[in-house]
Amino acid sequence: MNTQTVRLGVDIGRVIIGGGVVPGSSDTQFFGGDTARMLATPAVPGAFDALSRLVPRFERVWLVSKCGERVQRRSRQWLDHHHFWARTGISRDDVRFCRARPDKAVHCAELGITHFVDDRLDVHRALRGVVAHRYLFGPQTAPPPGWVRPVATWAAAEAAIVHSLPAAVTAVRAPGSP
Repeated sequence: MNTQTVRLGVDIGRVIIGGGVVPGSSDTQFFGGDTARMLATPAVPGAFDALSRLVPRFERVWLVSKCGERVQRRSRQWLDHHHFWARTGISRDDVRFCRARPDKAVHCAELGITHFVDDRLDVHRALRGVVAHRYLFGPQTAPPPGWVRPVATWAAAEAAIVHSLPAAVTAVRAPGSP
């Protein structure tokens, strides 16, 4: 049994669901396209595999995303269509949505999130003092401040997250075990 509780939080857009490759851009196919085009939006390379390996290392993994009701529905539809839950081991019930990026800090505090992956620096700024381990995902236009760890890919994110885990929780537990 783990001697320290660790909980991972992960953003959805441009961290799990692929989007624009330029920081600050969006994927119009996902947001404005028809359902077929939205469902065809690719996953961020390596996201499913990395998350499936990270899930057993955490007490719980949550998706925490900022979006309105329409994008919430589309996000859930995309995740279902791509068998995200089965492929990663994250529970379909472990999703939180909010209307403003800084509100992710409220969710993280309530959920006891210790590690968070997001592509937006303003989110990480709001998480300072709330989440100990913050990972700024994807390409960035400028070097990030020292209080956030840049990770350009899921391979880099996974390595950094595993490296940050206490020795008591680095051993992978079997799915379904405490």
